Amino acid sequence: MAEELTPETPEEDEQPIKQRKNGLYPGVSDELAENMTTGWADTELRDLEPVAQAAQTAARRAALSARFPGERLVIPAGNLKTRSNDTEYSFRASTEYAYLTGDQTEDGVLVLEPKGEGHRATIHLLPRSDRENGEFWLSGQGELWVGRRHSLTEAEQLYGIPASDVRKLPDRLREATGPVRVVRGHDAGIEAALTDKVTAERDEELRVFLSEARLVKDDFEIGELQKACDATARGFEDVVKVLDKAQATSERYIEGTFFLRARVEGNDVGYGTIAAAGPHACTLHWVRNDGPVRSGDLLLLDAGVETTTLYTADVTRTLPVNGRYTDIQRKIYDAVYEAQEAGIAAVRPGAKYRDFHDAAQHVLAEKLVEWGLVEGPVERVLELGLQRRWTLHGTGHMLGMDVHDCAAARTESYVDGTLEPGMCLTVEPGLYFQADDLTVPEEYRGIGVRIEDDILVTEDGNRNLSAALPRRADEVEAWMAGLRTG
Repeated sequence: MAEELTPETPEEDEQPIKQRKNGLYPGVSDELAENMTTGWADTELRDLEPVAQAAQTAARRAALSARFPGERLVIPAGNLKTRSNDTEYSFRASTEYAYLTGDQTEDGVLVLEPKGEGHRATIHLLPRSDRENGEFWLSGQGELWVGRRHSLTEAEQLYGIPASDVRKLPDRLREATGPVRVVRGHDAGIEAALTDKVTAERDEELRVFLSEARLVKDDFEIGELQKACDATARGFEDVVKVLDKAQATSERYIEGTFFLRARVEGNDVGYGTIAAAGPHACTLHWVRNDGPVRSGDLLLLDAGVETTTLYTADVTRTLPVNGRYTDIQRKIYDAVYEAQEAGIAAVRPGAKYRDFHDAAQHVLAEKLVEWGLVEGPVERVLELGLQRRWTLHGTGHMLGMDVHDCAAARTESYVDGTLEPGMCLTVEPGLYFQADDLTVPEEYRGIGVRIEDDILVTEDGNRNLSAALPRRADEVEAWMAGLRTG
């Protein structure tokens, strides 16, 4: 990684580099500084097409405006975070900001200013790097180092929102009067400018509204989720094709293989890939992915491609590494498959959100009683939650721009709510028998199975967005065999 030309401090980042003889940048001659200001072509982009979701983001801003009339609303994208010394983590814009603008650049802030009966929206961004004051080549975040930014004029064309220089925004916010709300946790500088103008309670109401607004997806969002699921299916195919190489290395080979597909077809993975082989499948959030991959074991792969517009899939398959389930593996797998079938069947408009979880848990409790692992009747097991020793988690969650989308929604709107067309959720029952669980027969120990699909609520029922991946045990085996010989 290249080293910057000059020492850099936070103070220097904030100052224009107009006085070249003031000693701030030792080692940079006046002649070089002068040379770097000239000889650059005009690269302004003209006649840009709006982003694909521009109509939807405008409608979302209108709904937000209607909910909070007469109030100034501030939604930041967030800032870069240091990973190590002078390197940063890859930036991911806040969901609220990207949902309302379509933009994904760091330091951006959307502000809705009260105007008449509605609001005037302005997107505040960093403008192009200044060639005159040297920022573009002397600052570590200048365009020579990190790449070209859109100009404010270009941003207006892309996002359909008037654009302004974000560096002037804190002072404007400090001077602002009237009620203000801000989405917290993304931009400390913006929050500091509003310290005396906002309250935690009012800000939380804004966050909750934006979370609940995403419960029902529009057509653009549904299309993006389908793209994410289709790319994820191809990522799973990639993994099956290289399982022999994974056996020679580790779970990391699986993780890396899927990540390649995510980067080629999307923005990233939507969450840390779980590539859990053997007993690691019993650890719900196994993301170390440093264990062996052995023939005869199961591989629990929980992974999702995140599209370039930040919508993510969330899919799990539990695959036999050698392509064939053993009798005990198939017994447990079939039980989970049956539970998932019951859960998916319960997803329909008008159903209670909790219905699909209850349906899946009922099947799993029946199996545990049938196998003699817990004493029935099933109703007693469910009432006391005895099945949870082996089922562990809820059966699903909302899905969208966040893998656990709409997390700030009120209980009455989400888990105690009713399903509507356009909602998208995962259905993902599982059974996990820990390697050290002495309450189950030895042959069960170390086996973990989860099957997860992304289910869209439709007008007349549901649609499985991840149906391209087989689920039934015999279909999984045939699919794997075809990929390995193809």
